[in-house]
Amino acid sequence: MSAKRLMLYHERKLTRQGKRQIAGIDEAGRGPLAGPVVAAAVILRDLRFKNRIADSKALTRLARERAYEEILRKADVGIGIVGEKDIDRINILRASLHAMELAVYDLGIRPDHLLIDGNIHPELPHPKTALIDGESRSISIACASIIAKVTRDFIMTYYDALYPQYGFARHKGYGTRLHFLAIRRFGPSPIHRRSFTLIK
Repeated sequence: MSAKRLMLYHERKLTRQGKRQIAGIDEAGRGPLAGPVVAAAVILRDLRFKNRIADSKALTRLARERAYEEILRKADVGIGIVGEKDIDRINILRASLHAMELAVYDLGIRPDHLLIDGNIHPELPHPKTALIDGESRSISIACASIIAKVTRDFIMTYYDALYPQYGFARHKGYGTRLHFLAIRRFGPSPIHRRSFTLIK
């Protein structure tokens, strides 16, 4: 099976079963030391794309942003954001699942079926399928990964303007050498995840 047919397999299978509103769900920002975790839910109205659609991590920043704009034109999109204080309060896994729930409710449309990246899923009252490496196996999940990543990058660029000494626009809160040096010099910022061991 070609890569393109593989990416469409689950959507086409569900469509043959009479499903029409199929939502792909993914999150970005589970690993960083600072900032929110962001999830996206995407229901595609058109499966044809001019831009490359793939796992957001496999795309350059420019390619992600071009794909992001095209996805917004061709899909219904919901966003869920859970901030660092809630991450510290309930832990990152539960925060990620909650962000997914918020993204589905933000769609404004009730999905017939959810395609969720990973091997765990939020407690939502919808039929659902969890797909490990879903960004490489479902075009809907790949689109959700792009929307979540670009949205979170925008947020971290905004935080860079508020706390320029940390370099958030460059590393987006991940544990780079530059980031660790800034934490040692300035201490944690208000958006750092205090529950993470590396921040403690």
